[in-house]
Amino acid sequence: QVQLVESGGGLVQPGGSLRLSCASSRSLLSLLGMGWYRQAPGKQREFVATITNTGSTNYADSVKGRFTISMDSAMSTVYLQMNSLKAEDTAVYYCNNYDHGYNYWGQGIQITVSS
Repeated sequence: QVQLVESGGGLVQPGGSLRLSCASSRSLLSLLGMGWYRQAPGKQREFVATITNTGSTNYADSVKGRFTISMDSAMSTVYLQMNSLKAEDTAVYYCNNYDHGYNYWGQGIQITVSS
């Protein structure tokens, strides 16, 4: 079992920045990877970014060049630095830890991009 605690959400103006944090009860080294997904109103949950236990990162095309996923030195907190935010980035963001056959989810955190 994995416990995930997300923080850092809120309201930001278009063009602004936010950083999300997700503290995990497990180290990335004991998992296959960690990542972020998001779900906008009326839409399905979608992939945003992941980082694997080898340090490889992957991003959705919609956020490439604007979002950066990273880890702390303890390898148990994953960050999502979000720059140049757009209205279409508005969603509930979910932290994800994944392992062989298992997905663990945070409770979700609201990001609203609006002027």
